[in-house]
Amino acid sequence: MRIATKSTPRRNRRVAKSYLDLIIELPLASIRSRQQLDAAQAMIDRLLRKQMLEAGEALYLDALSDLVAAYEDVHFPIAPASDAEMLRHLMEAHGVTQAELHRQTGIPKSSISEVLSGMKPFSKALMRTFADFFKVDSSVLASNL
Repeated sequence: MRIATKSTPRRNRRVAKSYLDLIIELPLASIRSRQQLDAAQAMIDRLLRKQMLEAGEALYLDALSDLVAAYEDVHFPIAPASDAEMLRHLMEAHGVTQAELHRQTGIPKSSISEVLSGMKPFSKALMRTFADFFKVDSSVLASNL
């Protein structure tokens, strides 16, 4: 008795081979130690240095990057930016001074200074005004609410 099999196109074989070669070298599994993280980052660096990735290499890189991100989210969490840091960043990114921000939004200079010094958090009104002025979604400014 003969079993019918579906033949894999040549291209898919190449994808599978490059992908499997990398899995043999560094299996895709949850990262549980700093040593495993270092090995994963070294592999990511090696793949990113290549001019062109084969399809299998790109698939592997995506999966490995997800595993690294999951480990880093747990072991190296990044706290949300403070209101002062967020406003300072937006002002620098848009090349706006405190005086210009005051003139163009009507927000009192003292309120802008208090936010920048960390003495005053964003109010809903300030968030709406800054979001409109900097053309960002207000949720960007609401991370600390």
